[in-house]
Amino acid sequence: KADAGDALIDGGNSRYTDTKRWAAALAERDIHLVDAGTSGGVWGLKEGFSLMIGADDDTFARLEPIFATLAPDNGYAHVGAPGAGHFTKMVHNGIEYALMQAYGEGFELLRSSEFDLDLHQVANVWQHGSVIRSWLLDLAASALSKDPNLDEVAGYVEDSGEGRWTIETAIDNSVPVPVIAASLFTRFSSRQDNSFAAQLIAALRKEFGGHATKAERG
Repeated sequence: KADAGDALIDGGNSRYTDTKRWAAALAERDIHLVDAGTSGGVWGLKEGFSLMIGADDDTFARLEPIFATLAPDNGYAHVGAPGAGHFTKMVHNGIEYALMQAYGEGFELLRSSEFDLDLHQVANVWQHGSVIRSWLLDLAASALSKDPNLDEVAGYVEDSGEGRWTIETAIDNSVPVPVIAASLFTRFSSRQDNSFAAQLIAALRKEFGGHATKAERG
């Protein structure tokens, strides 16, 4: 049971508009909601968590030792009022979608080349001094070292909501986010065994140009 003066910390990926509404409702009971957008994945326990914190100033100051303990050096920030933490994390995840899509497309192009490239070797050399080095690239190198052809991984990509919320917010604010949007829609296409849209495009090409079609996949 929360009493007046207590603070509640939401460290999940809640939608920031819901967080703002909950914060307002709790404030009527003098309870302070703190939204801590949290990044770091399963490695956070070892490396520390990047924390984006939404809270009023006094509550943040009171709870700051918690965040300092959980985060690496310079790994947390009070980004604004309640809701700002989850908003910042939402945009973070939208960017993450786009970065992963770019890596995926690039490595597929490498794999399709005439040169029989060692993808793990390429990922490894890019980790050192390259302008596209990142923790995601480190993880790609790790995955490719264990399973060079990713034979154990199906090409089915889920989404957990934040990419959708990012695009919806961009629409509400008239901000163009074409790369993030394309990365989300590509995830949707990864779940289709057979795309009706692609079937129709193939049929249209046959109708107007006599282009050959392939038999429907079972």
